[in-house]
Amino acid sequence: MGIIKRKGKVIMKALEKFLEWGGMKKDVVCLVISGAALAASLAGVLPEGADPAWIAIILCGVPIILEAIIGLVTAFDIKADVLVSIALIASVIIGEIFAAGEIAFIMQLGALLEELTVAKARDGIEKLVHLTPQTARRLSGGAETEILAQQVQIGDILRVLPGETVPVDGVITAGETAVNQAVMTGESLPVDKTVGDEVFSGTVNQFGSFDMKATKVGEDSSIQRMIRLVQSADAGKAKIVGIADRWATWIVVIALTAAALTWLFSGEIIRAVTILVVFCPCALVLATPTAIMAAIGNATRHGFLVREGDALERLASVTAVMFDKTGTLTCGTPEVAAAVSCSADWTNEELYHLTAGAELRSEHPLGKAIVSCYKKRQAQEIAQPETFAMVPGRGVAARVDGQEILAGNVEFLAENRIALPEDTGKMAERYLTEGCTVTYVAIGGKCAGFLALSDTLRADAPDTIREIRSAGVTPVLLTGDHAAAAHHIAGQLGISEVYAECLPEDKLRRINSFQKAGGQVCMMGDGINDAPALKKACVGIAMGKTGSDIAVDAADIALINDKISGLPHLLRLAKRMMLTIKCNLAFSMTLNIIAILLAVTGVLNPVVGALVHNAGSVLVIVNSAFLLNWRKKKSD
Repeated sequence: MGIIKRKGKVIMKALEKFLEWGGMKKDVVCLVISGAALAASLAGVLPEGADPAWIAIILCGVPIILEAIIGLVTAFDIKADVLVSIALIASVIIGEIFAAGEIAFIMQLGALLEELTVAKARDGIEKLVHLTPQTARRLSGGAETEILAQQVQIGDILRVLPGETVPVDGVITAGETAVNQAVMTGESLPVDKTVGDEVFSGTVNQFGSFDMKATKVGEDSSIQRMIRLVQSADAGKAKIVGIADRWATWIVVIALTAAALTWLFSGEIIRAVTILVVFCPCALVLATPTAIMAAIGNATRHGFLVREGDALERLASVTAVMFDKTGTLTCGTPEVAAAVSCSADWTNEELYHLTAGAELRSEHPLGKAIVSCYKKRQAQEIAQPETFAMVPGRGVAARVDGQEILAGNVEFLAENRIALPEDTGKMAERYLTEGCTVTYVAIGGKCAGFLALSDTLRADAPDTIREIRSAGVTPVLLTGDHAAAAHHIAGQLGISEVYAECLPEDKLRRINSFQKAGGQVCMMGDGINDAPALKKACVGIAMGKTGSDIAVDAADIALINDKISGLPHLLRLAKRMMLTIKCNLAFSMTLNIIAILLAVTGVLNPVVGALVHNAGSVLVIVNSAFLLNWRKKKSD
C-alpha cells in the first residue's frame, strides 16, 4: 500500500510539472500522444480493458471543457468549445470513448494551427524609447555640463556635437550643420541648418557642432510624440475573431435544439449524441487557420515575412496601397543625375571630374554621394585635392589639378562674390522642380555649372505600380519629402494621388480619414517616421532589408529582400486565400447538414459521425494546401 502511495505521489508531481510546462511545445506533445492513443484505440489495442482514447480525452478534451466552463461562468461567453464540451461529455456518458477523443484531438489541432498563424505583436516601442537621447550638454556661464535629457528645461542652451542625437526640440542659436531628419520626415537627404532653424529630438547631427535653445522638452518633444502615435495607432487596429467562435452561439442553440427534438421524437439518445458529434465545428475551426498557414508559406517563398496571423485576411480587403517614397519606391540614396557645364572652358565630364576631386575629403552626404557615383560610373581615377577646406552649411573649397574649386549651395557662391548666370539658374531650376538637389560649382572664381543629385527609382517600381492597379487596388504616394520630389516620382510611376511634406501625424491623419470614409489602407514604408502609419493602416508592410528595425517591428508584414515586385502577387494571394477560406466554410457547413440529416435518421452512429467529420477536416486541409504553390496564371 505504501509503494502504491509513493508511486501515486511521483505520478502526481510529474503531472503537475507537465501542466506547469506551458507553451506550444506542450500542445505539440499532447497532440502527438493523443494521436497515437486514438490510433491504438482504432486498431483495437485495449490494454487491460482500458480504451487508449481516454488519453486524448484527458490531454485534449479536459482543457477544452475547463475553458468553456470558465468562459460561461465569468462572462457568459458562448464559444465553439461549449458545444464541443457538451458533445464530449455526452459521448463519454453513452460509452462512445473514441468519438469523444477524436473530437477533442481535432479541436486542439485546429487551436494549435491557429496559434501558429497568429504571431505576437511586436510594436517596436522599446526601440523608439532607445532612440530618445539619455543625456544633454547644457551651457551655463561658459561652462558645459552633462545632464540627463529629462532634466532639460525650456529656455536652456544646449550644445550638440557631430554624430550626436538632438536631445530635445529647439532652435539653433550658433553654428551651422546638416541634420539627418529621416526619423521625423523621411527626407532622403540631410537638411542644412543654421542660426534660427528648428531642430527636433531624435534627429542626428551629421557634422559641425551647434548650440540650440530648448523649446519643447519631455513629453512634448518630437520623439515622445512619435512613441504616443505608435501606441495609439496600435490600440486602434481591430483583430479579426475566429469564424467558428463568431457563429458559436447559433451553432450551440441549433445543435442542442436538433438533438433534443431528435431524442424526443425517436426516443434514442444515441441519435441525439451523434447530432452533437457531427455538429461540432471541427472543419469550421480548421477552415481559416490552415488556409492562412499555407498562404503564409507561399508569401515567404516570395520574400514576405508575415508577422501577424490575420494580416493576409485583412490585406484581401484593402482598396489602396499608400507608399512612402524614400527607400520604398526609390533606392533611398542620392545619386548624380546630371553634370551640367555652363562654361565653354569645361565639358560636362571635366566639371564632374574636378567636382569629385574637390569633394573627395568631404564629410557631407552629398559630397560622399558625388564621389561614390563618380567611382562607379567613370573609368578615370579621382584627382587628389592639393588643398581642402569645408564650410559647414555651405560647401567645400579645394584646389584640384591646379584649379581653385568651390562646390556648394548658391549662398556659398554669393558669399565668395561669384555671380550665378541667369541661364545657369534656369537650367538648375528645371532639375529643382524634379526634386533634385543642386550643387553649384565655380572654377577659378567663375560659375562653371552644377551637379544635380536625386533619389533614384527602384528598377521594379513602375511595373509594380502598374500590376497593383491591375489587381484593382489604388496606389497612393504618402511622403515626408518635398512636393517637387514627390510629384516628379509620382509622374514617373503614373500615381495620381500624392500627399507630400507629411510628418508622422499627417500620415496618420490621411490614413485615418481614408479608412473612416470606408476604404481599407495598406501602408508600405521603411523609415522610423513610417512606424505610426504602419500601425494605423489595415495592413503595414515594411522594407525588411533597408528599413529601420522600428518600422519592421511596427509592421504586420516585412519584405525580406526589398524587391517590391512581389507586392501584386501578395495582394492577389490574399484574395485567393479568402476564396479558399470561403470554399472551406461552405464545404464544412454542407457536410455538417448532410451528416445531421443522416444522424437524425439513425444512419450514423457517434463513431462513424466522428470519422465523417475527420474526413471533412482532412479535405479542408488538402484544399488549403493548394495555396502553398499558388500563383496567378498569365491567362487569368
